[in-house]
Amino acid sequence: MEREIVIPGQLLSENKADSGSGTYVKDGKVYSFLYGVKNSKHKISVIPFSGKYIPSSRDYVIGTVIEVTPSNWIFDIGSPYDGLLHVSEYPRRVDSDKMTEIMDFGSSALLRIKDVSSSMKVELTMREHGLRALNVGRLIEITPTKVPRIIGHSGSMVSMLKKETNCEIFVGQNGRIWIRGTDAEMDLLNEAIELILKHSHTSGLTDRISHFLKNEVDVVSEKDETVLQEDLAEDAEDESEIQEETYRKVDALLEEDGN
Repeated sequence: MEREIVIPGQLLSENKADSGSGTYVKDGKVYSFLYGVKNSKHKISVIPFSGKYIPSSRDYVIGTVIEVTPSNWIFDIGSPYDGLLHVSEYPRRVDSDKMTEIMDFGSSALLRIKDVSSSMKVELTMREHGLRALNVGRLIEITPTKVPRIIGHSGSMVSMLKKETNCEIFVGQNGRIWIRGTDAEMDLLNEAIELILKHSHTSGLTDRISHFLKNEVDVVSEKDETVLQEDLAEDAEDESEIQEETYRKVDALLEEDGN
């Protein structure tokens, strides 16, 4: 059965108890907050076709510094709202005059959203195990609504991507993906991610991507692989640990989506 496409402000239900994600209640009725697809499983929700990331407390994100003040690093987090990392939320003490030596304009980092106020002031933290500035690797930016497809149920897709490409991957809930490997490995992973985005609503996607990767020519030299894996081993455990909550949130979204 085809799903119904809805627009912002469209009436979805006369019962406010039906309100799910992507909707709002007015005068006891449920309306669409987004342009997307109506999903009536359990409660009524709207799955957006595209759009900016809306920050949520406890999300893991990847941000890029756009300004440094005497007490805050201000990050672009791919959202209409900037994120503020107060100097006290950095893992160690930093004097104000040394802040740009730690992270300057254009620096990227793995972050967690500590709090989002009612006025959409987004407070960030790096005071958790595994969160840090990114000095190597590549950043890929995708539509935030496609994040669940990159991760898969219980991290199945992202785990397969790591295994088949020998790359480290960190998927931010704001649609930014950090990857680290040799140039050849990262090129292959980038191709796989593009395929996932292109065929995101097809069945058997994990098997299809696995087949693609296994049939690619191995262009990674044994020397490069050995050197890189020694570096990757140091960070792999931290990254897997801090992504677990993201995977749980994604599973909830996939269940709601019915996929």
